[in-house]
Amino acid sequence: MHDSIGVAVIGAGMAGKAHAAAWRNAPSVFGSTLPPVRLVSVGDAYEPLAVEAARRFGYSRHDVDWRAIAAADDIDVVSVVVANQLHREIVEGLLAAGKHVLCEKPLSDSLEDARAMAAAAADAAERGLVARIGFTYRRAPGLAAIRQLVEDGTLGRVLHVSARYWTDYGSSPDVPFSWRFGGAPGTGALADVGSHLTYVAEFLAGGLRSVNGGMFTTAITKRPVAAGFALRGQAAPLTGESADVENDDYATFNARFGDGTVVGSLEVSRVATSHPNGLVIEVFCEDGAARWDQERPSEIGLALQSDGPRLGGYRQVVLGPEHPYVAGGMAMDAPGVGWGQNQMFEYQARAFLDEVAGNTVDPLPANATFDDGVHNMEVLDAVARSAAAGGASVDVPTTKQEQHA
Repeated sequence: MHDSIGVAVIGAGMAGKAHAAAWRNAPSVFGSTLPPVRLVSVGDAYEPLAVEAARRFGYSRHDVDWRAIAAADDIDVVSVVVANQLHREIVEGLLAAGKHVLCEKPLSDSLEDARAMAAAAADAAERGLVARIGFTYRRAPGLAAIRQLVEDGTLGRVLHVSARYWTDYGSSPDVPFSWRFGGAPGTGALADVGSHLTYVAEFLAGGLRSVNGGMFTTAITKRPVAAGFALRGQAAPLTGESADVENDDYATFNARFGDGTVVGSLEVSRVATSHPNGLVIEVFCEDGAARWDQERPSEIGLALQSDGPRLGGYRQVVLGPEHPYVAGGMAMDAPGVGWGQNQMFEYQARAFLDEVAGNTVDPLPANATFDDGVHNMEVLDAVARSAAAGGASVDVPTTKQEQHA
């Protein structure tokens, strides 16, 4: 094992702060088998944001150029939490500099760049470097519990899934233009929250094989231009000019999973007023059904055919130490205490540190690979091609793991 591990975060926005806090807290969850973790730097091109995040979360310094973090001898692990189109240059630069990299999803803004990043990660792995993508919702205890109920046969064979991820960060036409509103169709709500929804659906229903019925809409076609830096969710002075929104506010599509007999419908939005973070998935199986709602993350709904018509129906199952990630994952890990999205980032960071440190005593399940990130983008690309073709069916390439099975 390493004597200590120095960590840094590039990007100090909302998700960047979650990463910064997660590296700080990761050694305190699931036992103390890791070497000491040093909180070294938070980097952001907007210096006031970097300064504030470094101070708030206890990092030794801040940087305004990712290259300084790449060159630093006291940094081993780096989170990349910046605009999607910046991922490739930064990730490849960090890997070349000998850093372990945890990259936010989606892997990039184009399949070409994502595949190049996966190739760079494969080369880096031969030098002992770890490169992973953050599929954080795999760490949700409720979703992991439902997956167990599918895998152990309690729910039986999956028949179909229904999933949506409704957000409202773009619901007001007064929200300023940012990088999230620029790019080709499919790089808007689909890439932002649909990237989460697709891997969550696969987590429960199996590999996604094809999509059809793809449809995009842009509800708000123009956005005001901010004068200077604009942080998501905060007011900013405006120039009086406007910019055209280029991508999707809303997307929907149907999918086939597994052997093709499992089907589902998925829907995403960034203009769903009153739903700040509304991910819901419901899986229907031969022997029952289960449901998880991000707005009620400390419970699942469960219905079993064996209950019969007199007692049948959804029951509330409050998450506790008998469910994944809860025991040892929180300071107070008793049933009914509650659980939130921030813990996902902590468990994700802990799993990454397990890999870097070579922990074989009590490691968490590993994070998704860059190849998984490429597959995730291939799904999003298939949806975009389906929408461009009026909803036509589009196959999704099989994953490398499936090709070698």
